[in-house]
Amino acid sequence: MANQNPSSIPISNPETIQTDQTTGFSAKVIVQKVKTNLVLRSKWAELNGAIGDLGTYIPIILSLTLSKNLNLGTTLIFTGIYNILTGAIYGVPMPVQPMKSIAAEALKDASFGVPEIMAAGILTGGVLVVLGVTRLMQLVYTLIPLSVVRGIQLAQGLSFAFTAVKYMRKTQDLPKSKALGDRNWLGLDGLVLAIVCLCFIVIVNGDKDDDGCEKRVEEDGRNRSRVSRAKSVVFSLPSAFIVFVLGVVLAFVRRPEMVHEIKFGPSSMEVVKLSKHAWKKGFVKGTIPQLPLSILNSVIGVCKLSKDLFPEKDFSATSLSVSVGLMNLVGSWFGAMPCCHGAGGLAGQYKFGGRSGGCVAILGGAKLVLGLVLGSSLAHILRQFPVGILGVLLLFAGIELATCCRDINSKQDSFVMLICTAVSLVGSSAALGFLCGMIVYLLLRLSNWTSDKLFPNMGP
Repeated sequence: MANQNPSSIPISNPETIQTDQTTGFSAKVIVQKVKTNLVLRSKWAELNGAIGDLGTYIPIILSLTLSKNLNLGTTLIFTGIYNILTGAIYGVPMPVQPMKSIAAEALKDASFGVPEIMAAGILTGGVLVVLGVTRLMQLVYTLIPLSVVRGIQLAQGLSFAFTAVKYMRKTQDLPKSKALGDRNWLGLDGLVLAIVCLCFIVIVNGDKDDDGCEKRVEEDGRNRSRVSRAKSVVFSLPSAFIVFVLGVVLAFVRRPEMVHEIKFGPSSMEVVKLSKHAWKKGFVKGTIPQLPLSILNSVIGVCKLSKDLFPEKDFSATSLSVSVGLMNLVGSWFGAMPCCHGAGGLAGQYKFGGRSGGCVAILGGAKLVLGLVLGSSLAHILRQFPVGILGVLLLFAGIELATCCRDINSKQDSFVMLICTAVSLVGSSAALGFLCGMIVYLLLRLSNWTSDKLFPNMGP
């Protein structure tokens, strides 16, 4: 069936159209490639996939808007443009997410305001552009072993899942990133609502893979029974999109008077004034902790995951590094939240059916329209959006990212991966987990090399 929600990593899709790499860079070829990259494989599935990234995007952006007066309208406009451009360039659901380390620092430090956030984004973007242009990022990508990358991805996936469960179980004060207490069972943002949404997505998406879905659809076509047709309809529902629309409706039901608070028109856009103090604090407290996460998760992790999901596509760490860098070298000057690509966002969009660049182009178009029409007044709606539903969306994105590690099948690689994951989770630092994982990996390689030299004739 054309409009189903395939969900599993990482089966290659032979139907994806590929462009000829040797035809040059004429305008006609570029236009044709962009059209190919934006072609929707399935309208409902791609629309559903576009929602898969919002479980991380909305909480972070809303928290900074309410606590730091981040310009929501400008952020929506720029991230919308980024979504459209990356979809056209890469031809896959390449996500655009807020930089999490910078956001975390801003939420916990009252003196880390918008100027510091933007300075951190500009500096991080500059470093990533340099690493990309000099091809040092490609060298790093080549040298880092798969087991370490999988460890970082597993840690990020589990971290998303833990946060998702917290969103579902506890009421949240998003601007302060604090849990306020157990969530009520009933209500418009109750635990029952979250559980029902969770069960609905499990029933529709489940753990089925592409081949399993196609086989089931073929059987349904042959049987042509009412039961099989009903199953086909159920399995083709855009589950994440339906759940998200439900959340928007409930937001208005929870506080109908906010209709009068909405003002039409874009937010005012101006260049952010950055002092020497903002540059210094932004670099020390924002750029330094963000760089390892951007390199590992936004570039290396996304590059590895993209090749897993779309082996017929050609991705390079150089291109992704420059892409992330340029986004921040442009948008951060005007007050748009510093952004990056993210393996979790890619996994979430793939989980819910995203297969082409058109998936994120749809999301980008929606952001652009909302940013131009509603601007920062959209925060009134997002503030009432049920956090439990965001937790459900985030849970599936985290689980899908964590399942990437299933291709690690040797005991030695599994050991390295789990060391990396454990340290990343306990230390709350992907950089520390990466360092420990690399040390363990090199020690094991040294041990193997020493054993081969000292005991060359001994079997395993």
